[in-house]
Amino acid sequence: MIRRRENIATNLLHSRFLRHFIDRCIHTNSGRKNKPENIGDSGEEVKIRLYKSRGQHLLTNPRVLDSIVRVSDIKSDDTVLEIGPGTGNLTLKLLEASNNVFAIEIDNRMVDSLRKRVAAAGVQERLNIINGDALKTEFPQFNLVVANIPYNISSPLLAKLVYGAAANPFRSATLLLQKEFARRLLAKPGDSEYNRLAINMNLMADVEFVMDVSKRDFVPCPKVDSSVVKLYPKTEIPDVNLEEWWAFTRTCFNNKNKTLGATFKQKRKLTELMKLSRVEGFCQDSNDLDECESGSQPGLEVGDRISSFRARVAGVLESGGFVDKRPAKLSHNDLLHLLSLFNDDGIYFRDQAKGSDSCSIAELDFDDGLL
Repeated sequence: MIRRRENIATNLLHSRFLRHFIDRCIHTNSGRKNKPENIGDSGEEVKIRLYKSRGQHLLTNPRVLDSIVRVSDIKSDDTVLEIGPGTGNLTLKLLEASNNVFAIEIDNRMVDSLRKRVAAAGVQERLNIINGDALKTEFPQFNLVVANIPYNISSPLLAKLVYGAAANPFRSATLLLQKEFARRLLAKPGDSEYNRLAINMNLMADVEFVMDVSKRDFVPCPKVDSSVVKLYPKTEIPDVNLEEWWAFTRTCFNNKNKTLGATFKQKRKLTELMKLSRVEGFCQDSNDLDECESGSQPGLEVGDRISSFRARVAGVLESGGFVDKRPAKLSHNDLLHLLSLFNDDGIYFRDQAKGSDSCSIAELDFDDGLL
């Protein structure tokens, strides 16, 4: 141990080692600018200032880039969508394998660098750059998604891709994500990481683990490792109101290890569901749940109404055998079945005053904690 510490101390005195150490692995404050980095993947000098606070961690290892392209199974006539291309390390390899690429990039500096690199390679005619926010931009038609997803928009961006697949179908999405986020995405019922993210994504797509990627393969060096996953949109999806489904799973996973019987005994939750379900004569003129519970709003025998509704909810749970079940161990099919039982009994998790029609994908707020 002493010898190892002496070696480290000796290395730190070496200016070249110290510069490399600082450039790649010291974590700066979120608002502090990093020094310009050489971020080409094949020795070319592409220097640009990167910001960790914006999730700008660019993959530079050519072997990993080649592996991502290979597992993406790109055909020569494919149109590929890339989100967050940065300076084009992955883009150039995608252009070699596909017919053309749409690249969505919000940073003007990255766009300028990408244009220059693609022009130097003589393939600019097959690249379409969209300078804008991927969450707000209408996606073009494409066959595949291959992307190093910016860490700070992973959840809403995956929701937009997968829930938009019905209107804009694609074969698969090969995505580089934070390792912890990927583990949550891949979690199965009973796993400690199992959560709403896995439930809501598995409703619409099959998810497959591909490989892990070391944090040392990025510039600047992030705090955590990454993983590559592959998503396959399902050809057949359940006929369910998405807003109702999201509200229902949010209720169930607020405490995923609590039994459903215990969750739906709570007076506050029952009052909320009574109001959302538009139970006749119950507190329709107030948005204050405290007033509804206290009975200060018009309506007779509030306590009796809540007790009666509690019995209805318990009856639904008992009819499906869900009283002692915990959301942490239920599949999305189990939860779909339970939601249908609730709805068949007139119990809803979104405000029925908004109507029963499911909203369109264009109307959904993908950054509203859906995952």
